[in-house]
Amino acid sequence: MPGNLRKSVFSAALLAVSLFGMASQAMADGLISIIENDPSNPYWFVSGNMSSGRAKELGYQVNLSAHKGDTNTESNLIDTAITNKSVAIILDPANADGSIGAVKKAVAAGIPVFIFNAEINQMGLAKAQLVSNNAQGAALGATQWIKMLGEQGKYVELLGSPSDNNAATRSNGYESVLSQYPDWERVGSDVGKWDRTLGHDKMQSLLQANPDVTAVISGNDEMALGAIAAIKEAGKMNQIKVGGFDGSPDAVEAIKAGDLQYTVLQPLAVFSVEVVNQADRFLKTGSTGADSEKQLFDCYLITKDNVDKYTSAFVLQDATN
Repeated sequence: MPGNLRKSVFSAALLAVSLFGMASQAMADGLISIIENDPSNPYWFVSGNMSSGRAKELGYQVNLSAHKGDTNTESNLIDTAITNKSVAIILDPANADGSIGAVKKAVAAGIPVFIFNAEINQMGLAKAQLVSNNAQGAALGATQWIKMLGEQGKYVELLGSPSDNNAATRSNGYESVLSQYPDWERVGSDVGKWDRTLGHDKMQSLLQANPDVTAVISGNDEMALGAIAAIKEAGKMNQIKVGGFDGSPDAVEAIKAGDLQYTVLQPLAVFSVEVVNQADRFLKTGSTGADSEKQLFDCYLITKDNVDKYTSAFVLQDATN
């Protein structure tokens, strides 16, 4: 073999070995299966992308999938994660009670589970449960409601999915503040299941039943935005004010346009990354490094006064309560 050709072959071989070593290292940490809720909702879309992006940064292979709130789909995805020999499962559960069985299957298979955004109603199964401080956030929103809308009026409430503890926690948080103002009367409520289209349709019905309503308080931004669309169709934007919860980009634009009074920002950008950090830490050290399984992350208020500090999806610069 000629010398130059021999050198070229040798160099190619060294490069191949080097690339193989790099690929092996990249895969050395194994597969993390991330199961989110529904990526058609921008909140969950960003959440899934942030968590999967962080896992890839840390050197893991990632399988990102969605159960869309269906526990049967969730169970099948857990089975797939087990079959694929995942080193960890990161889960946004479909149902506070109904997801417990799926988590138990993963634990029985020796796969640690890390939960974020929503929670399950059993402690001791997941290695960590990272969620927004929904009670604090709801009280923050309701306090802003009183500040902006005054101490009297008739309002309706749009509720999230009953299977998600966040829905009841937020509603109770609103009530804890608004109940202190007896001249605010809740004249109707309905379940919008976190969905914009359902929020629109439910708001239409609520308006028909309560034509003199003056405000809407919503369990999330998607339902609030649907309600705003219905209110515009009814020609009542000057009469009815709306408050939201999540801190989504569309909600921020609605605040800028004067359609939405405020939104409560969930620190999604923080705990979607932190849940992966804790999974990585547990896999490497046997501990998440956190003091407890359930961890609450405080929410922040976005109004017209600080909306310009919203720098990217679910990120508020210099966030303070």
